[in-house]
Amino acid sequence: MVGLTVSPEISLVDEPVKIQAWGLPPEQIITLRAWIKDEKGQIFHSRAFYKTDMEGKVDLEKSPATGGDFNGVCPMGLFWALKPAIPFLRLMKRDVMGSPFYFHLEIYSSLVLYPVAEDSPIATKVIERWYVAPGVQRIMIREGQVRGALFLPPGEGPFPGLIDMFGGVGGLLEFRSSLLASRGFASLALAYFAYDDLPNFLSQVDLTYFEEAAQFLCSHPKVSGDGVGVIAICKGAEMALAMACYLPQVAATVCINGTNAVNGNSLIYGDLFVNGIPYHAERFLMTNIGSLSLTNSMDDPRKPEHQDCILPLEKARGPILFVVGDKDQNYNSLFFATEAKTRAVKYGKKDVYVHCYPGAGHLIEPPGSPFCPVSQSPFFPSPLMWGGELLPHCKAQEASWKEIQEFFHRNIKCSRRNKL
Repeated sequence: MVGLTVSPEISLVDEPVKIQAWGLPPEQIITLRAWIKDEKGQIFHSRAFYKTDMEGKVDLEKSPATGGDFNGVCPMGLFWALKPAIPFLRLMKRDVMGSPFYFHLEIYSSLVLYPVAEDSPIATKVIERWYVAPGVQRIMIREGQVRGALFLPPGEGPFPGLIDMFGGVGGLLEFRSSLLASRGFASLALAYFAYDDLPNFLSQVDLTYFEEAAQFLCSHPKVSGDGVGVIAICKGAEMALAMACYLPQVAATVCINGTNAVNGNSLIYGDLFVNGIPYHAERFLMTNIGSLSLTNSMDDPRKPEHQDCILPLEKARGPILFVVGDKDQNYNSLFFATEAKTRAVKYGKKDVYVHCYPGAGHLIEPPGSPFCPVSQSPFFPSPLMWGGELLPHCKAQEASWKEIQEFFHRNIKCSRRNKL
C-alpha cells in the first residue's frame, strides 16, 4: 500500500509542512504534484521528480528532487513553485476569514511531465492552509477618512499595533495583516487608493490620511505602547517612509523593496508640498515574453533637481528596516535602500538597517507564498516583471518574515497605559 503523509494537515500558510511517501518500489522515479484552485477558480500547480530510496520511501526533508520545477532538497518546494495554468496570474488570498486554501498533493508512479486523463495518482492528500488563526477578529474600518480592515489577535491584549500597506495594485489586501494578527500583532490593513470612496489613482497623496490612520490605531483600546509600526511594499513602502519621517505616532518602519524619495505623485502634509520625481515610461524594457521591467523608469534622486524629493529619514522617531531583493526587476530597490542608509549615516541616525537577500525579487511576501516572477497589473497593458529566483526568493521570504516580527517586537514598546 502506497502512503502519503503531510504534517500538519491543517496549518497557517506561513508554517512549514513535512511531506513523506512510502510503500513505493525501491529506487524508482516518481512524480509529486501539488495543485490549488484559487477563489476565482484558477488553477496553480507544481511538480517535482524524486527517486525512492532502497525502502521505497521519499522524505522531502532529506530526498533531493531530481528535476521538475526545482532541484535538490527543498521541503517546501511544491508550495513555493506553484505557478498559474494561465500565464501571468498571481495567487493571492482575498477572503482570509471564510475559508483556507485547499492544497491537493498527488503521487504518480512514474515521471509525469503534464498529467492527462489517463494518468492517475496512486496516492492523494488534501490539506488546509489558513491565513488566519482561530480567534482572530476582523473589523471593517470606515472611520472618518480611513478605509481598511483591522485584525485583532485573540485575548484581551493590548497588542503591538501595525499599519500594513501594499503597492501599485491598489485596493485592500488583507492576507499579510491576518497573518500578523495570528502572530500577536493588531494589524490594520490600510487601503489608500482604488478602494471604496478613495481616489482611483494616486495623483496626489495627502499624508493627513495616513496620520488619521495612525491616530486611530494608537487610540484603539487593544493597541499597546506609545506608537505603532508600519510595514509596506513597493509604492506603499514609499508612503511608509514618509510616515516615519513626518508622523510622531510611527515607532518603527519596515520598507520592503521601496524607494527613498517621492516618485510620480505629489505628497502634501499641511504646509509641506513635495512634487514627485517623474516616471520615465520611455525607459520601460520589454522582455521576450511581452512583459515590462520598470527598474529603469525611476530617475536618480541624487540629481540636483530632485533633492527636495528625497525623504528626510533622519527625522524619523524610530528605527527603519529596508528589506531588499537584489534581483528586483520592478524597482532598483537595493540602490534606493543604500542611498537611504548613506543619508542616515550622514545625519547621524544609527538605527537604519538594510537587509539584502541575494536572489530575491520584488514580491517578498510571507512564507508559503509561491514565487511570482511576473504577473498582470491592473494599471498596465502588459504583465510586470518582479524578478528573483525561485529558491533564494522563497528562502528570503522565510528569513525576512522572522526578522520583521522580531524587529517590531524589539522596537514597539508595550504598555498597558490608558488611552486618551
